[in-house]
Amino acid sequence: MKKISMLIVISLFFSCSMSKIKEEKASNFYVGTYTDGESEGIYKYQINADGKLKQIGLVAKTNNPSYLAKTKDNKTLLAVDETNENGTGFVNSFRIEKDSLVFVSKSQSGGTHPCFVSINDDNQVLVANYSGGNVGILEIDNQSGLTNLLAVQQHVGNTIHPKQQKPHAHFAKFHPTKNEIIAVDLGTNQLWFSAFDELKNELQFTNQKTLNMNVGAGPRHFTFHPNNKWLYVVNELNNTVSLVKEKENLYVIDQTIAMLPKDFKNYSKAADIHISKDGQFVYASNRGYESIVIYKIHPENGTLKLVGFQDVKGKHPRNFSLSPDDNFLLVANKDSNNIVSFKRDNKSGKLTFVDEIFAPNPVCVLF
Repeated sequence: MKKISMLIVISLFFSCSMSKIKEEKASNFYVGTYTDGESEGIYKYQINADGKLKQIGLVAKTNNPSYLAKTKDNKTLLAVDETNENGTGFVNSFRIEKDSLVFVSKSQSGGTHPCFVSINDDNQVLVANYSGGNVGILEIDNQSGLTNLLAVQQHVGNTIHPKQQKPHAHFAKFHPTKNEIIAVDLGTNQLWFSAFDELKNELQFTNQKTLNMNVGAGPRHFTFHPNNKWLYVVNELNNTVSLVKEKENLYVIDQTIAMLPKDFKNYSKAADIHISKDGQFVYASNRGYESIVIYKIHPENGTLKLVGFQDVKGKHPRNFSLSPDDNFLLVANKDSNNIVSFKRDNKSGKLTFVDEIFAPNPVCVLF
């Protein structure tokens, strides 16, 4: 009996130890939403080592936080307020305190309906204003919050598609290795290139200024390859992904590949794009075909080859994210009000369903 009791104690000990290890390996993430329905703002969730999801709760009541970003030190969270209030939208900053977000500051975004925000290691902040068709730049301090707008870059132009009758800035990011800002404009059908002059507080176009995407493409977001030389642009309107490279100091389109099966004829539009940390796989989301498309990256030239598609177990996968360890991919399905986790095979790139959880109007996942 003593031996049996000892075995039970040892078994319980190891069981508790394993549970503790899995709990320690759990990762927290924030979910941005649209607040025109059941949502009240920004929510916090957790994914454990097995890919199971847990809701921690509402952490900030705020209007339409449709895109989120964090400072490098993880002390401050930024959220757009995608609205039009007297001709402008806003960006809010929050101090991260355990399972809550404490409001710090609010600044104008430079245009109406800001839909994207990003931040570099120097705490400079870019905001893409969709309806305003422009990009604003600000700075952030963890104590005092956001500055007022430092500069605004206005885009001009239009093209053939009904959604391209005026500029629609959808994404803006700092280049990781040089003083360059790359903005994506769905309306003008272009990538825009500029640099920030800190002495003059001006966004100045580079010599190239723009890169025209394929006619009717409608570029929306892009992701850098870990080598910082290749860009993968997701095109919303023609459902493609384009590989963009620099050749002789000019950006050019090197390849464009379809995001939908050849036999799919119904309406769909692309949304988000991300790359695995090892630089081997690109993932992009389809709204309509309701899937994540998976591509394998050629290690020498960066070209993409289709691996397959993963059903997202929901509707309208506007945004998704890879977990910090790259073991899981989490999809925010706006129209079905759920977050879905998939286990990622790092050799094949393929995804396997693990878990799903309710989330009201989720449109952004931020680890």
